[in-house]
Amino acid sequence: MSTTSLTSRLPVPAHAALLREALLAADFTADGLLERLGAPAYAALARSETVPALRATRGDSPLETLVRLFLLQGAVPAERAAAALPLEECLTDGWLEREGDDVRAAVDVRPYGGPEGQDWFIVSDLGCAVGGAGGIGHKDEAVVLGVGGASTTLAGITVRTPVSSALDLGTGSGIQALHAAQHATLVTATDLNPRALDFTRLTLALSGAREAELLPGSLFEPVDGDTYDLIVSNPPFVISPGARLTYRDGGMGGDDLCRTLVQQAGERLNDGGYAQFLANWQHVEGEEWQDRLRSWVPRGCDAWIVQREVQDITQYAELWLRDSGDHREDQERYTERYEAWLDEFEARKTKAVGFGWITLRKNAAVASGAVEPSIVIEEWPHPVEQPLGDTVLAHFERQDYLRTHDDAALLADSFTLAPEVMQEQVGLPGAEDPEHVVLRQNRGMRRATKVDHVGAGFAGVCDGSLSAGRILDAIGQLMGEDPVLLRDRTPQAIRLLVEEGFLLPAREAQQG
Repeated sequence: MSTTSLTSRLPVPAHAALLREALLAADFTADGLLERLGAPAYAALARSETVPALRATRGDSPLETLVRLFLLQGAVPAERAAAALPLEECLTDGWLEREGDDVRAAVDVRPYGGPEGQDWFIVSDLGCAVGGAGGIGHKDEAVVLGVGGASTTLAGITVRTPVSSALDLGTGSGIQALHAAQHATLVTATDLNPRALDFTRLTLALSGAREAELLPGSLFEPVDGDTYDLIVSNPPFVISPGARLTYRDGGMGGDDLCRTLVQQAGERLNDGGYAQFLANWQHVEGEEWQDRLRSWVPRGCDAWIVQREVQDITQYAELWLRDSGDHREDQERYTERYEAWLDEFEARKTKAVGFGWITLRKNAAVASGAVEPSIVIEEWPHPVEQPLGDTVLAHFERQDYLRTHDDAALLADSFTLAPEVMQEQVGLPGAEDPEHVVLRQNRGMRRATKVDHVGAGFAGVCDGSLSAGRILDAIGQLMGEDPVLLRDRTPQAIRLLVEEGFLLPAREAQQG
């Protein structure tokens, strides 16, 4: 297994285009690897198990050579490497290093499929690509990791409308900057670790993307007073008793780094712009976690915050002690570090840690006081369907609609059932009527909600042709209920179905 040397020079992108041509010619792509290695070996790589991939690459084809070099990070005869890529240019630029008659990769190069089928490559330190030959567990504070679950999650939830300017704060190996380069005219990427900026430059060059503005520094310090249409960050959000590892430990107490990042983002957004983060937050004794996060939302912004997971403090400490490989040290040292984590949590009265997504939208109407901010904070640990960028965009559009429509306006408007919604009837076999009816989304957040017979009947006939009020009048006549009472009690249920995306205002649905 190869390990990275952080004292050696990093490659330069002078001949990145030549290397990219060679990688594509060999089918060293996400699809090509799946076809060559097979699903079991490909999945094993994600678990840091290399034996199946070694067995699948015993030949001497260019693709097998590239897998051995960049994914399995083994030595390959120079003659064999020369048949797969521009050897001299790769040696001169620093992508490869000589080892006698063999060559080795100097960095991890990992194929990554773009959202529209693009063939991209993420460059990171050897042994530090999540799911790579070495996996994570590196202790050097300057290490730069490759693609992991957190970074792909953030890429999937990001709103992808065309924008003039985008900021990737804490860029790491550059995956968010790479995505942003597809729909932003100008991309700025920052990182406290200068090595990360070098890796971002390599990732963009090897993926055939436009260059980005690369600025060193912490949080928003490097960008002075600039504002952006989109801000994304997968920050060092781990709540730890120190700042050992730059890629994960924020260096502030508790969840202060995530709080500071969110609170400062508001003044860095242009009107209508989005800021999207992954974050960890403390669950503190005597405090509702929702109230804690509500206090983070900056003035002039709407917010949607989703808690995806909660871990008690022991689970959380063990997760990140394993991440840094401390569990492989002597027991006494491991115990000391474990104790330090628990001491930190005890001092801050932290009983658990939440993980999730935070999305802000700058709203001029909110900033001026014309409307109240929409701040939705929810827990949703259930499976979702990525990408969710359009789902995030639709959430804020629905909030805008609901803020401008009181109950009377809702009843005067017409709606359609979202196309991905299915109805389920639950009850005992042979029963004349179901015990309850469930509306379920098969895409996006995959929400489900229980509705009564009126709600089920209402949703079932919403095709945009009749107003909500006229539909309720018809249901009242059919079921023998007072239409006036139905009009009084149903708007709240309609509002919930609209808020969660089961019903779409007919005009918005037609425009979409």
